[in-house]
Amino acid sequence: MANISTLNTTAAGLDAVSGRLGSGPSGARPRKVLSQRNIILYGLLIVAALYYLLPLYVMIVTSMKGMPEIRLGNIFSPPMEITFEPWAKAWASACTGLNCDGLSRGFWNSVRILVPSVVVSIAVASVSGYALANWRFKGSDVFFSILIVGAFIPYQVMIYPIVILLRELGIYGTLTGLIIVHTIFGMPILTLLFRNYFTSLPEELFKAARIDGAGFWQIFLRIMLPMSLPIFVVAMILQVTGIWNDFLFGVVFTRPDSYPMTVQLNNIVNSVQGVKEYNVNMAATLLTGAVPLIVYFVSGRLFVRGIAAGAVKG
Repeated sequence: MANISTLNTTAAGLDAVSGRLGSGPSGARPRKVLSQRNIILYGLLIVAALYYLLPLYVMIVTSMKGMPEIRLGNIFSPPMEITFEPWAKAWASACTGLNCDGLSRGFWNSVRILVPSVVVSIAVASVSGYALANWRFKGSDVFFSILIVGAFIPYQVMIYPIVILLRELGIYGTLTGLIIVHTIFGMPILTLLFRNYFTSLPEELFKAARIDGAGFWQIFLRIMLPMSLPIFVVAMILQVTGIWNDFLFGVVFTRPDSYPMTVQLNNIVNSVQGVKEYNVNMAATLLTGAVPLIVYFVSGRLFVRGIAAGAVKG
């Protein structure tokens, strides 16, 4: 009798399966590739991409044309004869004020400003954010409130007091003074980013390390740092783009011999002497913007991961 009931159950199961198979596919119907929704969505994305790519295209083709071809007036046409002379002139011999050595001087000035500013600000902000997230100390809430206020104060209102302070310290007009300014102004927002990221990590890891006897630096170096690559990339991209593209601090806190690349670019583009060389101007603009573009394209995926993993979580 047991065998008969088992056979009946198996037969009933087979009948149910065959019934489902005979009734056709189940589940949601696949969406059409050329549906109205997709056409609108991708159409808007293509329009937005063209809006941003068209100026870049004009800059690239103009930088590869000679001045006689530029004077024909068709800015969208590709170059009939490609030349890299404007690029060479923008780098090595364009006049940026009293000096006619191109953007090369400003490039190395920008590198000397960028590297220590990024390294110091990220190092200090990461440790500060880690302390605020995992180690409660007396006055931590007050310190956190000050950071929030400092992150959103317009830096334009601080320029004059900083000029006086740097002058009294004897470093006004030097690269050292500008490095200090960029480092200090970058730390509040970076500390908030690191604090929010470390808060989003599992608290059990921190507690387990404390139980095992790990101290402040051991937990930070052996547990937190290996898990924090995305937020470090976010901080690096924010600092690199902000410092490299800065114009105001560069023109206020430095002198002509130590101008960063953006200030020299402004001097080239807005020069009122001689013939307006649009091809050299476009080449100089592309050279100035190359570094942050390269940094973003190389690490853009990690940037998105860092934002999604807690950079904007409270």
